[in-house]
Amino acid sequence: MKASELRAKDVAGLEKEVTELLKAHFGLRMQKATQQLNNHSQLGKTRRDIARAKTILAEKKKGAAK
Repeated sequence: MKASELRAKDVAGLEKEVTELLKAHFGLRMQKATQQLNNHSQLGKTRRDIARAKTILAEKKKGAAK
């Protein structure tokens, strides 16, 4: 997901997105553990998406606190 798409969301939407990404990442890790994961690059992509979403969420929370 692109940063511009994430910046368009509000805080609640970002929190929901982070939760969904964490669930997706967990599912990918379980697929890897059971050797069912074909595309291992998905793990890195979801990890980066989680970091991107958490960063933007922190920026929005910090901006709302001011």
